[in-house]
Amino acid sequence: MNFTRADYEKAAHFIQQKISIKPRIGLILGSGLGPLADAIENAVAIPFGEIPGMPQSTVQGHAGRMVIGTLEGQPVMAMQGRIHFYEGHTMHEVAFPVRVMQMMGIETLIVTNAAGGLNPDFRAGDLMLLNDHINLLGMMGWNPLMGHNDESLGTRFPPMTIAYDKPLRDLAMAVARREGLTLREGVYICLSGPTFETPADSRMIRSWGADAVGMSTVPEVIAARHGGMRVMGISSIVNMVIMNTESNESVSHEEVLAMGKTIVPRLTTLLRGVLRDLPPK
Repeated sequence: MNFTRADYEKAAHFIQQKISIKPRIGLILGSGLGPLADAIENAVAIPFGEIPGMPQSTVQGHAGRMVIGTLEGQPVMAMQGRIHFYEGHTMHEVAFPVRVMQMMGIETLIVTNAAGGLNPDFRAGDLMLLNDHINLLGMMGWNPLMGHNDESLGTRFPPMTIAYDKPLRDLAMAVARREGLTLREGVYICLSGPTFETPADSRMIRSWGADAVGMSTVPEVIAARHGGMRVMGISSIVNMVIMNTESNESVSHEEVLAMGKTIVPRLTTLLRGVLRDLPPK
């Protein structure tokens, strides 16, 4: 399904009628990371199903609601759960929440995800700051900007040279050092899912320079950058990807959710620190 600016504005207007603040920062919380939304103060929670045009999340660990309030004094709008391409949604539907945030005047998007570690120096439980991504879905023709371009939303050919804002990355690294957190940095690659990677898949994408792999984030980042938002991305490394067909190990969504829960306190500390140190508008 394709949307128009009027669709995004209708959804934004619906949300604005239910809140008394003007959110400045958007948060997208990935698999198992929904509890972060519980830290938002004076929160107004709106189920996705109530928002006009909003696609529905069907995945375990994704509550499927918008939570608007304040966190570390910053007015935020958090997606407690996200929309995935593998659920059968179009790329335009995956990007819909980000467009709504754009209509609401959100300037900065912080996107999180659960990912598999490809870099052998990583360990399950690590946090990785995204400094770049590989848009494999886009290379296969699945891009949220396909079709007619509305110039009022963004330019036809947006550059992705710096998809992840350097000052925000520097800020996150400074917070991690101050809080004594290990924060890796690397390249994230987006696959469609919902199957996990084969060992051959994993060896190939590692050889391309990817440090972590997941099934989300990149379409949302493209829409955000198209709309002029600054973006920071953080992956929770919930498992190390298996690259050997002789391995007896396996991975499951339940294990992803369980490991995600163990990472939440450190990710919460990092995000709170970033929000606390963000300069006022």
